[in-house]
Amino acid sequence: MKTNKDIENKLSRFCGSSRFLWNKFLAMNLERLENKQSMLWYNEQAFWLTLWKRSDEYSFLKECPSQVLQQKLRDLDRAFKDCFDKSQPLKRLPVFKKKGSGNSIRFPQGFKIDNRRIFLPKIGWIGFHKSCEIVGRIKNITITNRGGQWFASIQVEQMLEIGQHPSDSEIGIDAGINYFVAFSDGTLIDGVHSFRKHEGTLAREQRKLSRKTRGSNNWKKQKNKISGLHHKIANVRSDFLHKLSTEISKNHAKVYVEGLHIRNMSASARGSIDEPGRMVRAKSGLNKSILDQGWYEFRRQLEYKLAWKGGMLVEVDYRHTSQTCSCCGHRAKENRPSQAVFKCLACGYEANADVNAAKNIITVGQTGMACQANRISGRQQEPAGNREEVLSLIC
Repeated sequence: MKTNKDIENKLSRFCGSSRFLWNKFLAMNLERLENKQSMLWYNEQAFWLTLWKRSDEYSFLKECPSQVLQQKLRDLDRAFKDCFDKSQPLKRLPVFKKKGSGNSIRFPQGFKIDNRRIFLPKIGWIGFHKSCEIVGRIKNITITNRGGQWFASIQVEQMLEIGQHPSDSEIGIDAGINYFVAFSDGTLIDGVHSFRKHEGTLAREQRKLSRKTRGSNNWKKQKNKISGLHHKIANVRSDFLHKLSTEISKNHAKVYVEGLHIRNMSASARGSIDEPGRMVRAKSGLNKSILDQGWYEFRRQLEYKLAWKGGMLVEVDYRHTSQTCSCCGHRAKENRPSQAVFKCLACGYEANADVNAAKNIITVGQTGMACQANRISGRQQEPAGNREEVLSLIC
């Protein structure tokens, strides 16, 4: 966004008011939970917000648009509901927001868009760099501060007609460290290793920050510099993932990938005082390399981009794909003498280890899809009373 000091000050105050409201009601609800009292949900919070605006102590809340503060209350309400939802796999209580991180506000109404200008309530017209054409019905605008810069995210609602994918190609993908991905057709794609390339610069800048007086102007300038570097690292990684996922989704109708558990793979090996971990330093370096790849984000982008084009992303069981020969099917740990080389002890087949794993992934995926199709066909043609006999003939 094309901001100036006056606009940035207003946006910062709006973000500060929203953050204050989040932390205030979060503290109140946590205290009520500790005392086994009923929580304050959105309607009660909105009532207290109205009273606080009329008070002298919290009159600064009147400077911020009401819709922005109400949206923050709805976010907190949603966070608590997700916390108590048993179907959520990663349930946790909402956390407090500290100054300088997570600065974002949402405008659900009252805004206007005129080509490359946005009108925001209590701010006015702001210019912005339009990265793409805005198509569909605009739902809301989220203003975010990242790396010292302000960004506008415009959410739209659009009806898409999803037809058949233009290609009938299928491919298997194996994720790795040395190469970002290996395709079953033998193609190897090297990753950008964004964090690793900027790791030295980031360490130097952080050392400079540690030698400055906390809260001073120089400390703030150095902190903004580090935030910008983190933002650059994330942008480089995101650009690489979007370009690669877009190319794959255009050229292949079905993509088979490993069902990796990234959280488990990148878990710390530190252990505890009673049971200390082993090879902690080596595992820490491996975790850093795994998280630097962005495998989960890559899989997420592939899934929705393939769905838009009428394709399909299929997750397969990753176990033993790196130990099994894609030529004869022989499975043994000794088939992989090194990280990069696969050599079958039974038939002598040699290949890159990641490419061999990708070939196994597409084979397992296609077999699973065929079995599933046979099961569905068997159920449809199954005569009454012979269900067990029919199913015993399928896969």
